[in-house]
Amino acid sequence: MSLEQEVELIRRFPIFSKLPPAKQKLLAFTSERLTFDAGHVMFRAGDAGEACYIVIDGSIEISVPTPNGPLVVNTLGRNEIIGEIAIFGDVPRTATATTLSRVETLRISKDQFLSVIRENPDAAVELIRILATRLANTTAQFSKSLQKS
Repeated sequence: MSLEQEVELIRRFPIFSKLPPAKQKLLAFTSERLTFDAGHVMFRAGDAGEACYIVIDGSIEISVPTPNGPLVVNTLGRNEIIGEIAIFGDVPRTATATTLSRVETLRISKDQFLSVIRENPDAAVELIRILATRLANTTAQFSKSLQKS
């Protein structure tokens, strides 16, 4: 894929859509395109957060460890970001990400991601919106899980 195609791909993601074109191009140049087969564990809860991933295609199950085994808290897909909490919070991974299908991603390093957030208020606001939505979804999943117990 050419650099211009990568830039066009980055423009489609809400968190990066309002970045200046030069920053989108830099992000495309510094990101790495990765493909994972179904059933691949991209990262585990407790791992260091060295990068986040933008999902180009496929679906990923997000689970958290519990004494009764993993609890699925979300399924993410196209145009979504995963792994940002460990970067933004500077904490170990809070969940495990396992591919449900063949998944294509853009891997963005911690330093590059933080640079984008620090320099672009629109990207920061979009990240806050994503985190708030995730928190609401996770809370709902935990509530459902507790009701079943």
